[in-house]
Amino acid sequence: MFMELLNKIKLKDTDTLYILGDILDRGPHPIKVLQKLMEMPNAICIVGNHELMALECLDFLMKEITDESIEELDEKTVDNLLTWQFNGSQTTTEEFRALNVESQKDVIDFIKDFLIYEEITVNDTDHILVHAGLGNYSPDKDMDDYSLQELVWSKADYNVQYFEDTLVITGHTPTQAIEGNPRPGYIYRNKNHIAIDCGAYLPGGRLAAICLDTGEEFYSSENKVAD
Repeated sequence: MFMELLNKIKLKDTDTLYILGDILDRGPHPIKVLQKLMEMPNAICIVGNHELMALECLDFLMKEITDESIEELDEKTVDNLLTWQFNGSQTTTEEFRALNVESQKDVIDFIKDFLIYEEITVNDTDHILVHAGLGNYSPDKDMDDYSLQELVWSKADYNVQYFEDTLVITGHTPTQAIEGNPRPGYIYRNKNHIAIDCGAYLPGGRLAAICLDTGEEFYSSENKVAD
């Protein structure tokens, strides 16, 4: 789906591709997608909650699974592994463990460099790119005042206009889950929000992208397989 969408976008070397997190998990080849992004100098990745969950577990997955390594597991690591597994880690862990040690380290280092959010200006319009939203939003808060939890886990409130002159672009919440959305499964725009998670892992969902210069929307084919 990612490669199909890239072909539709016809990304040029002078373009910048922003990925709003959740590259990992659920899809059949999350590590392959990550490695493709590692080869793209004009791709900028913003961290999602699935990358955060992965970072809490990948160092352990680099170890050989032995009775000794299992005995050394502390309660926090076990809890992190279970939380990640509950949220769809299987394909990520399988592909990651198939890599050699050097490639595993490269993947971890790449994820560690993901941005928490990005502020850009396109056509004289300011944009905030963030994975989830601005949890506990307040007009008096600066972006640096938001916690990682508020930016990466807390869902955006699409009924509240955060800023008068700034568009907030988010992933995290599939547009199928936005109450009152007349076009579930497609990019959602309302009150200076642009939500681009179109539920690619859901039956009938798709991967989406939007060109900030023109407003044009791009979509992969629908997902025909249930998660």
